[in-house]
Amino acid sequence: MPDPNFGEHVDLSTFSQILEMDDEDHDFSKPLVDNFFEQAEETFVQMDHALSAQDLERLSSLGHFLKGSSATLGFSLIRDSCQVIQQYGSHLNVDGSREEDAAVCLGKIREALTDVKVHTAELKEKMNEFFELE
Repeated sequence: MPDPNFGEHVDLSTFSQILEMDDEDHDFSKPLVDNFFEQAEETFVQMDHALSAQDLERLSSLGHFLKGSSATLGFSLIRDSCQVIQQYGSHLNVDGSREEDAAVCLGKIREALTDVKVHTAELKEKMNEFFELE
């Protein structure tokens, strides 16, 4: 297997463990990755609706959900952006201190949601290249 160049997008030690479960044609890892990206797109739609509704609790829950899925696959940048969404959805700054101003929380979530969508698109392209080269 060639050494994939995912940069900071992927924790290679975690992702390598997923790849170790594969046969030669990625029957295990490719569907997992494809399903993740489908799940992420669906979650982004829900996050956009929750952001429009200013539903911080829902945003926290969705951030937590996608953070777990991305962490399992080793998708570091996505995980980190989802952590920000989860924290601010719970009125917490990234350092864990309380943030009472909902407008500040929504602004930080809006930024993190933009970031996570960019990270996801970039990683999807890298993953497609990786699986095509294999």
